[in-house]
Amino acid sequence: MKRRVFLQSALGIVSAGSVWPGSGKQLTVAVAGHTGRGNYGHGMDALWLTFPETKITGIADADREGLAKAMTRLQAEQGFSDYHEMLRKVKPDVLCVAPRHIDQHRDMILAGIENGVKGIYTEKPFCRNIAEADEIIAAAEKSGTRIALAHRNRYHPVLPKVQELISEGAAGNILEIRMRGKEDHRGGPLDLWVLGSHVLNLAPLFSGKLKACSASIYLRNQLVRKQDLSVGEEGVGPVGGDRLHARFESEKGIPVYFDSIRKYGTSDANFGMQVIGTKGVFDIRIDTEPLVHFLPGNINTPVLNDKGWLPVSSAGIAEPEPVADLKSFIEGHRAAVIDLLETLHADRQPVCNMYEGKATIDAIMAVFESHTRNGQQVLFSELRPENPLSVW
Repeated sequence: MKRRVFLQSALGIVSAGSVWPGSGKQLTVAVAGHTGRGNYGHGMDALWLTFPETKITGIADADREGLAKAMTRLQAEQGFSDYHEMLRKVKPDVLCVAPRHIDQHRDMILAGIENGVKGIYTEKPFCRNIAEADEIIAAAEKSGTRIALAHRNRYHPVLPKVQELISEGAAGNILEIRMRGKEDHRGGPLDLWVLGSHVLNLAPLFSGKLKACSASIYLRNQLVRKQDLSVGEEGVGPVGGDRLHARFESEKGIPVYFDSIRKYGTSDANFGMQVIGTKGVFDIRIDTEPLVHFLPGNINTPVLNDKGWLPVSSAGIAEPEPVADLKSFIEGHRAAVIDLLETLHADRQPVCNMYEGKATIDAIMAVFESHTRNGQQVLFSELRPENPLSVW
């Protein structure tokens, strides 16, 4: 099913009050969280209560106090300190892997697959390295388990409209794509992991697959050395540095850039990407509504037209958004969950699936690999399975 068709279907289903017409069955959901170590993501636990077709039957949290609060909050039937025990006893249809700390994702996902879950909705980033991604994909392909990632902007209906506008020439010839992280206290490699993964997940929609990377990471204007590394937050593994600059080569020949400098961010001008063309620029600001704006004209000319930035909706440039409550529909994970649940009854992968998750991990690993090779360009096809910073 094409993404536009899915979104039209999903929005209609929401208004009709049914997730999958004719399913005739309430799906059971188990939530794996971890208070104090990633918690429950951005509302990934409570979202299941908003669907009459899903029922939370189990919650796992290694923190006793956190578990008690979660059971009350989620109206769960059973609580467990060990998610393995929960999966064995509850046997859910769907597993929600909620912790933000990604060092838990691989084990939780594989445990879900081993216990026969049909679908998994997991917090991003996908996992810690290429080896873990490959292991998850192999297991899910064998079992038929559907895995969707919580890159929630990926499900926004304006994105296929932007693709259509670009193909029709609205921005002219595409010159480059520029991405920035949030550039707060996490600026640099941690920003690449935690927030850059969102834009890295979106870039291939416009550039095609990323194929190669050259990158450098700095600490106080000096190239980061092995001794500058330390264990990063959120289970990402070793990180170091306060500034990062990367260039990716893409399938369509469009250069794609990612940059992040610690504490250089502002609330209205970072955490997003721009698709820059000879006739205009599409600007995408993560987790905003409208998600996309368009600036007509060539950005390299001294004087642009007097129209300024124009909002882009799923109906087009400067057109009113026809979808009501779109912000809550996207940011509340509803579009993503509807998509995942639909794939349990359809012969297709989720919109933001495990293969896209791995592609994002490939891009992050390529940045680290290039830096360890003194900025040399590295091909994605030659990346090693481990995190390069772990074996540097």
